[in-house]
Amino acid sequence: MRIVYRAFLLLLAFVCSSAQAQLSIQIIGGGANQIPIGVLPFAGEQVLSQNISDIVQADLQRSGRFRTLFVGNVNPLPTEAAQVNFDDWKSRGADALVIGSVVRLADGRFEASFRLLDVPGQSQIAGVAFTLTAQQVRATAHRIADIIYEKLTGERGVFSTRIAYVVKKGRRYELQIADADGYDAQTALASYEPIISPAWSPDGTRLAYVSFENKKPVVYVHSLVSGQRHVVANFKGSNSAPAWAPDGKQLAVVLSKDGGSQIYLIDADGSNLRRITQSDSINTEPFFTPDGQTIYFTSDRGGSPQIYHMSVNGGDVTRVTFDGNYNVSPRISPDGKTMAYIARENGRFQLKVLDLASGQAQGLTGGEHDESPSFAPNGQMILYATQSNGRGSLAAVSIDGRVKESLSIQAADVREPAWGPFVNNN
Repeated sequence: MRIVYRAFLLLLAFVCSSAQAQLSIQIIGGGANQIPIGVLPFAGEQVLSQNISDIVQADLQRSGRFRTLFVGNVNPLPTEAAQVNFDDWKSRGADALVIGSVVRLADGRFEASFRLLDVPGQSQIAGVAFTLTAQQVRATAHRIADIIYEKLTGERGVFSTRIAYVVKKGRRYELQIADADGYDAQTALASYEPIISPAWSPDGTRLAYVSFENKKPVVYVHSLVSGQRHVVANFKGSNSAPAWAPDGKQLAVVLSKDGGSQIYLIDADGSNLRRITQSDSINTEPFFTPDGQTIYFTSDRGGSPQIYHMSVNGGDVTRVTFDGNYNVSPRISPDGKTMAYIARENGRFQLKVLDLASGQAQGLTGGEHDESPSFAPNGQMILYATQSNGRGSLAAVSIDGRVKESLSIQAADVREPAWGPFVNNN
């Protein structure tokens, strides 16, 4: 594979980004529904480079589902349920309490254990011990937060997942991957030509994206395990908008090789190309439903950009959006019940969601330049690109619009977000 001199690929390992991501949270409404929880410092965690308890607390706060309580100076720190004064925590209004400990093992690794306690019931809800290296502190804390989130909400947590996005610093573009909280950002690809449309494979081991390094848009699939990549679509004209099928074996792509923008299916190795849209209009931004049987897409076949869907086998096309004259970028929730999209209203481009059963739409943001929505794998949050202080930035919002987060990188434009799938921690 030849890489032109204006782009370079980082193989085998990621290089840590110099950009520092800062995530802040703003919670709007929903306070009465937040679970009051105390997260105590873990006994002995000062031997680590970061406190696991601090990361767990930040994760829970960021979700908007929890109200973390001031714990004060607790001495000695409890590590067992029998050591907890439940009456004291009940008087503070706690519904749940997290305690834990960290010890250094003989081989240089650490063991971190935690217990999630039901304060009113004075009982243990969950308790797990993890063995970790010094480099796995944040990952372990995210796993603990995921367990707590799932036990108390009934939904799977996404703190251990990752996000991908494109950073533009001067003339340089970087495809970066970070933890869901924006930390530990690493660069997978850097180029002096644009990189757009990153899309995660269903198993989280590969990214498809479009690179302009050869002076035209070409679709690549990039292994995050080996760092190797290969060309999937480099036909005459434009090659763009890759979207993975749920089985991870094929992608939908948009090609102009036959004139206009048409949607095709292609195997992940670049073979077995077949066209599925047949109109002379622009057809773009494909996205699969979770069952892999239907593709939603944007088309101007009705005179203005609107969202449609059709079978992966081709055939009849059904229009989905009717309000307004500009609705684009469909993304279907993991449960298949909701569609996120971008609508233009009064010159403002804003994120909306559509209940696919009732047809009811709801606006989630008050911005002017929203684009590129991406659902969290549990379907509870939507990551998207917007603008802040004249620069591209990322934001996330809950599907009911009550919880908002923002992520910005100093002195850089951030675009093209994609929230990765659940990870296998086994």
